[in-house]
Amino acid sequence: MEAAGASEEPGDPSPTDFVYGEEDFILPGSGWEGEPGSAPSRFDRALLESWDDRMERGLFRYRLGPLPTRVLPGPLRLVAQLNVQRGTERRPPQPVCSLHQPFDPAAFNFTRLRPGELLLRLRRAASRGDRRCPAETVPLLVAINASPLERGHVLLLPEPSRGLPQTLTAPALLGGLEVALLSAHPGFRLGFNGLGGCASVNHLHLHGLYVSRPLPVEAAPAQAVCPRHRLWLLLRGVPAPAFLFYAAGTADLEAVARDVCRAAEHITDSGLAYNVFITRGEPPEGAGAGAGRGLRVLLWARRPSFGTKASEDFNVALCELAGHLPLPAAPLYRNITEEEALRAIHGHLLPEPDLLRLGEDLARLLAD
Repeated sequence: MEAAGASEEPGDPSPTDFVYGEEDFILPGSGWEGEPGSAPSRFDRALLESWDDRMERGLFRYRLGPLPTRVLPGPLRLVAQLNVQRGTERRPPQPVCSLHQPFDPAAFNFTRLRPGELLLRLRRAASRGDRRCPAETVPLLVAINASPLERGHVLLLPEPSRGLPQTLTAPALLGGLEVALLSAHPGFRLGFNGLGGCASVNHLHLHGLYVSRPLPVEAAPAQAVCPRHRLWLLLRGVPAPAFLFYAAGTADLEAVARDVCRAAEHITDSGLAYNVFITRGEPPEGAGAGAGRGLRVLLWARRPSFGTKASEDFNVALCELAGHLPLPAAPLYRNITEEEALRAIHGHLLPEPDLLRLGEDLARLLAD
């Protein structure tokens, strides 16, 4: 996934400063559109209004209208979505040849964005009861993804001028967790594709997008791996088995960000790639466990894929692993079954015994 080119046009708008504090966090979210309490937040309005403005100005690679969407028959209720233009008009992904590939300033990167492609400049301000100094939060720029999956699809760029490679850091993930809580929309999700895990630009960034349907990863129950460090394992009822970290409230965000990144580093050191997905969801024990909804952070370990990504019909990145299937061709969209989708997804993952052994390693790592 990527953003647009570098040349500046006269009259391009500049990003809007968006200052937030802990009082802006909306932990439970609101209802789906049309349900009681489904009003957008201040952040949702700012992001979507500026995103729509850039679409009207022609700063995207294509004009995005309503996308055909259907739920595949089957117990997982995977969400398929047809997006032909993304399949034909997106920028070719950069080749990746290593899990530790350094940032290359000569390749496309996000310092080349035009000012008009930047929507918001997020800055945390101190507020009453805030436990952290605002200086501890990494500044985030929010930019359009010029080949969007959906309305509101954006990139979160932590200090792009530093030229950091696409390796997740705890400060960047913490910023993403806070952004997740700024939205009131239950379908606003964030995620990260690592090197060897379908990252298309080797420059540190996360994705944010609005998905119009519930996904199975929000509510599937998990089994404990290291509960003291908020780590569980999702094995059943999801498209792809994943390690689950859970933040029940804002007090958990820093620890979750730190532990996810420690686990991701271990996965990379083991010769595996990874993807991350952030969504509001039920406690690990599942719906009805007696607590309200918090933030679920899913971490997938996968076989790495190196070289330029082939132009295959079915790409497997953070969205697909979570059960949201953007598809580039109408026949595939009409005909794909849950069984076929799961076969494609599982082809990138570890066998269950290997995944369980990795879970034991992560439990020991986090317990130290």
